[in-house]
Amino acid sequence: MKHLGLIDATKAFVKETLKNAEGGHDWFHTLRVYNNAKLISKHENVDLLVIELAALLHDIADPKFHDGNEAIGPKKASEFLLQHNVDSAIIEHVTQIIENMSFKNSFDLNASFSSREMDVVQDADRLDAIGAIGIARCFNYGGFKNRALYNPDIAPNLNMTKAEYKAAKAPTINHFYEKLLLLKDQMNTSTAKSIAENRHTFMEDYLKQFYAEWNGEK
Repeated sequence: MKHLGLIDATKAFVKETLKNAEGGHDWFHTLRVYNNAKLISKHENVDLLVIELAALLHDIADPKFHDGNEAIGPKKASEFLLQHNVDSAIIEHVTQIIENMSFKNSFDLNASFSSREMDVVQDADRLDAIGAIGIARCFNYGGFKNRALYNPDIAPNLNMTKAEYKAAKAPTINHFYEKLLLLKDQMNTSTAKSIAENRHTFMEDYLKQFYAEWNGEK
């Protein structure tokens, strides 16, 4: 019961905090990641409380909306969990997941933190970045940043540094090649890998249709 009370309080906190968030990083994104994480966890030997808390709090202060500051989210999550008397080891684990799970951190080949719980939450988040919802989120964020849909004269940058990735302002279609189409092969768990296959194929089919329409072929 204590676990359920904490999860309910966390949901309420996140829902209130993100009530005015950009549509691709709002409460509903968090809820989908939470549900994905629970689904994946059924097939993994992991600490479910850590996973649920990390999934719910992973975007509590996304750096993209805080001038690139990567410290605000973990700090906010930690403060909330402290207020609810959560065990210090759990708080540490949750904040480490939040600090290290983002795609941009995959550019750091010397990353020092890993855990099976992070694998699950990372997969859950990445699944929401691909497939039909991933496409919708991608274009929603592109519109939010007033980016072009596509520009044939601007090629995707396939060799970006972390700094370049964070500063990128390229057309939205480029993001498919710079991130979304890469995620299928970066999944950690067998459950996520299986789900990712269909979502990846959906994106490939979408891009074929997009280019055909762009070029007036159908």
